[in-house]
Amino acid sequence: MKVTFQIEGGSPVQIECNAGDNLLELARRANVAIDAPCSGNGSCGKCRVKLVEGSLDTFPSRHITDEEYEAGWRLSCNCKVLSDCTVFVPDIASAYQSRMKTADLSSPKEVAIFEEAQKQLLSSGIRFENNFRCAVVTMEAPSLDDTMPDNERLTWAIQAELGVQQVQIPYPVMVKLAHTLRRYNWQVAVKGELRGDSFLCMEICDPADTTLVGCAIDIGTTTVTMVLTDLQTGKLLAKGSSGNGQIRYGADVINRIIEQGKEGGKKKLQDAIIKETLTPIIARLCRDANISARSVLRLCVAANTTMNHLFVGVDAESVRMEPYIPSFFGWEGLLAGDLKLPANPLAPVLIAPNIGSYVGGDITAGTLAAGLWDRDEMSLFIDLGTNGEIVFGNRDFMMSCACSAGPAFEGGDISCGMRATDGAIEACTLDVATMEPTLTIVGEPGQKPVGICGSGIIDIISELFRCGIINARGQFVREGDRVKRDQHGMGRYVLSDAAHSETGREISINEVDIDNFIRAKGAIFSAIDTLLSAVDMTVDMIDTVYVAGGIGSGINMKNSVNIGMLPDVPLDKYHYIGNSSLTGAYAMVISDEANAKCTELGANMTYLELSTHPGYMDNFVAACFLPHTDSRLFPSSHQDI
Repeated sequence: MKVTFQIEGGSPVQIECNAGDNLLELARRANVAIDAPCSGNGSCGKCRVKLVEGSLDTFPSRHITDEEYEAGWRLSCNCKVLSDCTVFVPDIASAYQSRMKTADLSSPKEVAIFEEAQKQLLSSGIRFENNFRCAVVTMEAPSLDDTMPDNERLTWAIQAELGVQQVQIPYPVMVKLAHTLRRYNWQVAVKGELRGDSFLCMEICDPADTTLVGCAIDIGTTTVTMVLTDLQTGKLLAKGSSGNGQIRYGADVINRIIEQGKEGGKKKLQDAIIKETLTPIIARLCRDANISARSVLRLCVAANTTMNHLFVGVDAESVRMEPYIPSFFGWEGLLAGDLKLPANPLAPVLIAPNIGSYVGGDITAGTLAAGLWDRDEMSLFIDLGTNGEIVFGNRDFMMSCACSAGPAFEGGDISCGMRATDGAIEACTLDVATMEPTLTIVGEPGQKPVGICGSGIIDIISELFRCGIINARGQFVREGDRVKRDQHGMGRYVLSDAAHSETGREISINEVDIDNFIRAKGAIFSAIDTLLSAVDMTVDMIDTVYVAGGIGSGINMKNSVNIGMLPDVPLDKYHYIGNSSLTGAYAMVISDEANAKCTELGANMTYLELSTHPGYMDNFVAACFLPHTDSRLFPSSHQDI
């Protein structure tokens, strides 16, 4: 039998199957993008599809109303195929990858942040220099009187031009040597890396092509961002981003580790990041910069520990199992050709070193860019994304930890939650008297709301609490036109009724949603509190707070403090530093000294495993209120009714 996926705005995709096959698994096999943050366990309700023809075996779900069920809506994760069928996949299901909102790397704000990080590294004595070189060499054409082989002819020319003693010409260069030398009449550009008195020849090409390119990559659990840079000047050549193709296997690292443990799982997850995500971005950026992919001579990847394992195709099961030991912290000798990345096959792939099972290279790279390691002041570094990673310290010491905040910051575990794609409510203010909302929505002017993303959830909960609509437990205590209750008395606040939403469904936030988010924000603050306690320090000893990461670009710091997610310190101590992971990876690509410093940071940073820390759970429980059970920690937070 066959299943046809009708993708909104796209071409139909058909796949053969057997009776009883799971619909979500079939979509994954057919490479059809259906958002499944919970990886198909039925808890998130995001993998909605509409049955058009045929029959599916399913069971009731609290996420599908009786009216929606009658209209054909199903959760793909709990459907088994009974016959040939056709299902409609709404555009929002695939928008997580194709239209996910990420920080605009070309915006004046992001450019300024990037440049400031470069200045910080330079002021710390990090030189932006490397050993990659390009030389244009000219040789005499062979003749019956001069029968020197091509490789020796090239070797002599390189030795004379660069003053090296030895020249290595690897296989990928040798196989194209004869053709290239003759095509360009014995004058070619030679690209490679100096290694002492030796030169590794990585590419020979058109003498007009003298650009040496580096590629910096931030692999986030949700999004992937990338820049191409000139290795000689440091100039940015092209920038791009997209959703991480692994998202359809789960929103968090635990679900992805479970998925990769299944038969063929490691290859599926590796293909999702390399073939479906990185390869198209690199190809697009090379076109934009008008360069050959073979000119990319060095890459650097900054990612969390799990993403690093899935990227290189190494079993990540031990990362989530006590005693939480990853297969590697650092990796040397990895080449682009090993992973079949669209770059020079001899290009080294640097991996920013991991620190622990849940604090990875994205944090070492981010710490490098933030410059904590070169300051006397006590700094708190917070990377807010799918996971929360935290570093505290200065030039004398640095401690790190990670907390499992769950998928709430990406809209998971929230009934109307979504990622920051078109239609997401990303900011909100409420009128205290009328309780009417003013919404900011991702997308073009006039865009109707589809759901709520992480920054919007923070604003909404903060505003509901400020206006006295909910209490410290997140329960509705004030009635009004926008406060509705179900048959069980559970309250919800309606942001948009069905008539004014993009989907024709009500957009609201209920007490279960608020409770889920309170636990997520509680995980962040309790991690900060535990980390400070571990070094016998308190919040008032923090001099500067650096906030990085995807969600960090859009959140309202004041509202984050008001709900007890971030420490109650003067707001002028908070600094958003953009995608510090990408900035650090960029520095590692173009600077050998930055690469060495990041390796040093990874080796010297102390990692605190919160899951085994005796005080963490007590701190977590105390933080699961608005803003906290200890009001002394949040003196500036109050309800303004």
